[in-house]
Amino acid sequence: MKKLHIALMAIALGSVSFASLAAQEVSHTPLDQQQVGVISATGSTNLTSLEQQLSEKASDVGAKSFRITSTSGNNNLHGTAVLYK
Repeated sequence: MKKLHIALMAIALGSVSFASLAAQEVSHTPLDQQQVGVISATGSTNLTSLEQQLSEKASDVGAKSFRITSTSGNNNLHGTAVLYK
């Protein structure tokens, strides 16, 4: 699980240019934003595409940022994220 968390952080840092077009992934609750909901995504084959799916869903509902709270699966990944505005 710790390796998965490290991998997610590496993905987040490596996709800074993508994040400027969509909701921003954060590692902590933003001080100036409030939690507005939770989203989930299923069907990704790697962590990068799962993060992208969650980011797109967050942007579609108007969230400014999101924080991935869980991931699971092997070849068919599932993830959840908290949304902030």
